[in-house]
Amino acid sequence: MADAEGHGLAERLNEEPAIFRGCSSSELVAILLAAIAFWLPVGILVGLAVGFPLMGVGGAAVFILATIFVFATVFQRIKRGRPTGYYQQLVLLTLHRAGLRRAPVILRSGFWDVGRRL
Repeated sequence: MADAEGHGLAERLNEEPAIFRGCSSSELVAILLAAIAFWLPVGILVGLAVGFPLMGVGGAAVFILATIFVFATVFQRIKRGRPTGYYQQLVLLTLHRAGLRRAPVILRSGFWDVGRRL
């Protein structure tokens, strides 16, 4: 038990630790769910088209793993040298500019006034 204390184990974490290619477990789960939502129906349809639906599921599994690897690499490059939660804020601001979601921050540039005049 005394050896475990000497290895510098963290008692508390400020953010999720990186699990694979700089992505946390919640980021990997989000990538996984998006990949499954896309590749599983595509794989089944391709499998039905060639007459082997289970072969399509197997192909979808390969593409799901490839998608996780590629997107984890992309996120790793996006996050390099940036603060925690950078690309989540980037996506939120992009959705705000497209009019799809309202950002919880003020996005105004210009002169600010307190609203009172003497």
